[in-house]
Amino acid sequence: MERFAFIIHPLDVSDVARKFSFSKFMPDALVERVLRLVPPFTASHITGIKSKQNIEAEGWFVTCPLTAKQMMSLPQEKVTSKIIQAGKVAQELGAKIVGLGAFTSVVGDAGITVSKNLDIAVTTGNSYTVATAIEGTKRAAEMLGHQLSESHLAVIGAGGSIGQVCSIIMARDVKHLTLVGRDTAKLKPLAQKILYETGLAAGITSDVKKAVRKANIVITVTSSVDTVIEPEDLQSGTVVCDVARPRDVSKRVAEERNDVLVIEGGVVEVPGNVEFNLDFGFPKKTAYACMAETMMLALEGCYKSFSLGRDLTVKQVDQITELAKKHGFKLAGFRSFERAVTEEEIKRIKQLFTARAS
Repeated sequence: MERFAFIIHPLDVSDVARKFSFSKFMPDALVERVLRLVPPFTASHITGIKSKQNIEAEGWFVTCPLTAKQMMSLPQEKVTSKIIQAGKVAQELGAKIVGLGAFTSVVGDAGITVSKNLDIAVTTGNSYTVATAIEGTKRAAEMLGHQLSESHLAVIGAGGSIGQVCSIIMARDVKHLTLVGRDTAKLKPLAQKILYETGLAAGITSDVKKAVRKANIVITVTSSVDTVIEPEDLQSGTVVCDVARPRDVSKRVAEERNDVLVIEGGVVEVPGNVEFNLDFGFPKKTAYACMAETMMLALEGCYKSFSLGRDLTVKQVDQITELAKKHGFKLAGFRSFERAVTEEEIKRIKQLFTARAS
């Protein structure tokens, strides 16, 4: 039996109520003060994972009790220390690899310091997150009738590790590419690399809204705690793959725009009869891609740190894609704002934007 753990945390104060219902009656500021004092703890035992190779694994969700806002605002060393404490809980449980979920993979040096302070392997899960984001984006675009070779892609958060690799891989297929990031100077080397490897001259901007309005395909993967894409930013028929947690796309988009398709990056079907014993808003037997990467590395017995730091490579994405196929992990359809998206809905979106374009 292979063993792993995955570190989770509440994205905001409302998430705390999923585990501790009494907290919904407390002021947000008080909940956050309490979280700072609570040590990491085991949230659930994960059972029933069985790969196509008949290898079994079990794992644990370990909670690092800080919200996304706290992880970005508290002193970095304190946040990193608490993530390391969560990793040590994983060690004590018998895990041989631990995955860093949501903002625990963003803080500081993206897992490198955490890895140095643990005796087990560490991964952020970013390689498989990229693989599923790209697969999902391509599939969704095709279903809406977009030809990649004629499409304009905007990558929001292109300066980050996930955004960079998404940009490099997708640049092979699209006609136009816009790289978006706060610091445009950091995007210039990426644009040069893309031009050298693919011949595509990518645009660079820090203006999210301007870039999104020009694109018919968007991949967004910022580390912002606030939404960056609103309903008025999107042209009819746009496909948006929102890989970020918390979301980059405002819930208003779902409420006000029935002519665009927003999908969540990295929703994966897990092989076997898995029981997570924790409600994180997904249908049974499905998980985030970052969780799935941790599981498949355990099933492979690959107990070496994998997706760490901010230098993710295309080679890593290709390697983890092959492991996914080997062990039976696959994209589990589309989800949008915590609900499944049916093929009928996608057909309706296509009909709406096609009618408006004619």
